[in-house]
Amino acid sequence: MSRTRRTAIAGTALLAAALTACSGGSDGGSDGKGKDESKPKAPMAVSVNLTGDQVKAGQPVTVTVAEGKLAAVKVTDAKGAELPGKIADDGKTWTSERNAPPGAEYKVEAQNTDSQNATTQFKTGPADKVNKVAINISKGSTVGVAMPVSLVFDNPVANKAEVEKQLKVTTSDNTEGSWGWMKDHDGKDRVDWRPKDYWKSGTDVKVDMKLNGVDSGKGGGLFARDYNTEFKIGKDRRVQVSLDTKKLTVTENGQAQKAIPISAGTPGGKKASWSGKMVIMTKEGTIRMDSQTVGLDNAYDKMVDYSMRLTWSGMYAHAAPWNAANFGRTNSSSGCVGMSDADAKEFFGQSQVGDLFEVVGEGSKGQPPIGNGYGEWNLSFDEWKAKSALSAAPQNG
Repeated sequence: MSRTRRTAIAGTALLAAALTACSGGSDGGSDGKGKDESKPKAPMAVSVNLTGDQVKAGQPVTVTVAEGKLAAVKVTDAKGAELPGKIADDGKTWTSERNAPPGAEYKVEAQNTDSQNATTQFKTGPADKVNKVAINISKGSTVGVAMPVSLVFDNPVANKAEVEKQLKVTTSDNTEGSWGWMKDHDGKDRVDWRPKDYWKSGTDVKVDMKLNGVDSGKGGGLFARDYNTEFKIGKDRRVQVSLDTKKLTVTENGQAQKAIPISAGTPGGKKASWSGKMVIMTKEGTIRMDSQTVGLDNAYDKMVDYSMRLTWSGMYAHAAPWNAANFGRTNSSSGCVGMSDADAKEFFGQSQVGDLFEVVGEGSKGQPPIGNGYGEWNLSFDEWKAKSALSAAPQNG
């Protein structure tokens, strides 16, 4: 807050009605006997650092009492929601735990230890720029054991630590995990929360993002709302593709399932598949795939069935009946993992968004950058925690 606005001179002094003592029951004699000689209590005076109808948002509210000590302070918006805060140990000031958000109207009610009261109000102006968040998991979803919580911001986030402090993951089994910052594939700032190990089936997860009024920093603007989501972890289903054997195998709750013959990316160039640990990001079904959109000139342009996205750059698992002669024999695709219509239909139906999808073997083009999909599982947990803007200590949900 501004140093010049913390004093009662810069703020607005609030005077409660003076609680004065009434005259005692005297005879009103000329000698003055019987008069109550006690002095009246001084009116309560407090100052608030935010005053007026166009207050700059994104800063905490501070209420300071001129004399005596504060007993209670209540700051509520037009809908009756309270801005939480605490009175200092010396009883002189109250400071809100959260910033005043843009476009809000607040009423301030203060009481001192002599039961005197004072009230005032203020309004915050609109933000010059508003930042928003896109959340990868919708409320009420069920996802696989490898799905991280991923938040992508519309505008840059320079104050990463301040933002991260407002993000909380709560789980039904106290899952250990951490936030980590990166650039999304499109260059936007992004922060993900992944567990130390894969989620346990049946875990309930809640994510609270108390961002309303938080300043993103230079070029980012203020957040103008809170966000939240909650979801459940489904069956433990993990996929592994071997570029050597040209087979896709699935384990479900630790039990091996059907092995599917596949053809992956052509080794030795741009058409090679990515390798490493990825995640089924979305189940997109029938989509148009155009090679020009992924920098492969005129290699293909067709409608493709049972498509499941693995990277933002365009690697999918899908049906590829045109390549049937190569399933289980040769990796000859343009980077995706292709299989027969029948196998793809069954695989698509049983898969979950959030399932682990690992590619191993020779002939890949390496691991994708962690922001090109959900690549954080290729890092050790210590490496992942180092990407937090806060301490590297584990964060239990």
